[in-house]
Amino acid sequence: MAEDQARAEKILQALRENFVLPKWIPSRRDPFETLVITIISQNTADKNTARAFERLSKNFPINPEALANAKTSKIEECLKVAGLYRNKAKAIKQVSKILLENFGGSLTPILSMPFEKARETLMQLPGVGPKTSDVVLLFSANKPTIPVDTHVKRVSKRLRLAPIDGEYEAVRESLQRLYAPEVYADVHVLFILLGRKYCRARNPLCRQCPVNAFCPSRKS
Repeated sequence: MAEDQARAEKILQALRENFVLPKWIPSRRDPFETLVITIISQNTADKNTARAFERLSKNFPINPEALANAKTSKIEECLKVAGLYRNKAKAIKQVSKILLENFGGSLTPILSMPFEKARETLMQLPGVGPKTSDVVLLFSANKPTIPVDTHVKRVSKRLRLAPIDGEYEAVRESLQRLYAPEVYADVHVLFILLGRKYCRARNPLCRQCPVNAFCPSRKS
């Protein structure tokens, strides 16, 4: 375990030296906005997520009351640039109603709960799975969790920091055993950056990869 942690730390250090963390700090964004953006981002490119959220913001205040009372068709129109926009519009409206009716129109009562209870409560909301709940918990409540998207999963497995056949929870728990809670956000973001630029699903750029010296999967 100690050897694995040492290698994991070297990987993180190399990533910090080769990537610049985004200046945008998600924790400064309203938690409900973070939730809405993350729902929109599901199976959607960042560019289209940003465009959809911008359209939504121009048409509605991003709060549970406004979106709970909005027509679903109007929300759909805003989200058309994102994939599965009908499902996402329905989920955003339903989530808004639930927060308005059961939590005083705020995520604060949920985010104030102990981690496991907060995570369980978030995942009971329509359209909210493990990754979405973990993004909100990490960036809006500073809770100790690492969201696992497709990049994080691929990078973790190739670096042998998570089981090759591991699903979401196995990958998340493996990474959390290797890293301290105070760097969970950096791990999440840096692994995504690595996956986008070098550790691609197809034709990974192993020779140029800044952590190829620590990667058992690297191609010569």
